[in-house]
Amino acid sequence: MSPARKPAGHESWDAFWAEASGGRTEVIRGVEVRVPTDVPMALEQRVEELHDSDRREDLAELLALLFGQDVLDQWVDAGMGLVELQTVLTWGMAQAGGRDLSFAEALDMVRAGEAGKPLGPQGPNRATRRATGAPAKRSAAGGGRSKRTTGASTATSRRTSRA
Repeated sequence: MSPARKPAGHESWDAFWAEASGGRTEVIRGVEVRVPTDVPMALEQRVEELHDSDRREDLAELLALLFGQDVLDQWVDAGMGLVELQTVLTWGMAQAGGRDLSFAEALDMVRAGEAGKPLGPQGPNRATRRATGAPAKRSAAGGGRSKRTTGASTATSRRTSRA
C-alpha cells in the first residue's frame, strides 16, 4: 500500500477547496462576504425545519450558513431593506447553485416575483424556494378563489343500469 499523497500545491483539503471553489468575496452593504459556491447541506435541513418561523434569530442562522456569521446584524445596521435582502438571497442561492447571476438579474427576479424559480440546471428544491421568500403560486389569474359551481354543471350524464 502506498502512502497517502497530498494534492499537488495544497497543504490541506480546506486550502484545496478554497482554490477550487474560487474563494471569491463580494462587499454587500459594507460587509465582505464569501460568494457561495455550494448550498451547505445544513442549510437545506434548517430551512425545512424553520419554514414557518418568523423569528429574526432563525433568519440570521440561515444567512450565516450561506454568507457567514453575524451578517444579518451587520446588514441591518447598514440600513439594508427587505427588497435588498430578498435580492441578496436570490443572488446567493443562484451562486450556490452554480449560476453566475448578477445583482441586477436577481433584483429583476425579486421585482417580478420570480425569486425561487429555476436558478440552475435542475431548478431549486422546495427548501431553496422557501429560503428566497418567494410568494406562493396562485392558480387563478387574479389570485382569488374560484367561483362555486352548480351541481348541474358538474353532474355526470351517465345513467346507471337497472338490473
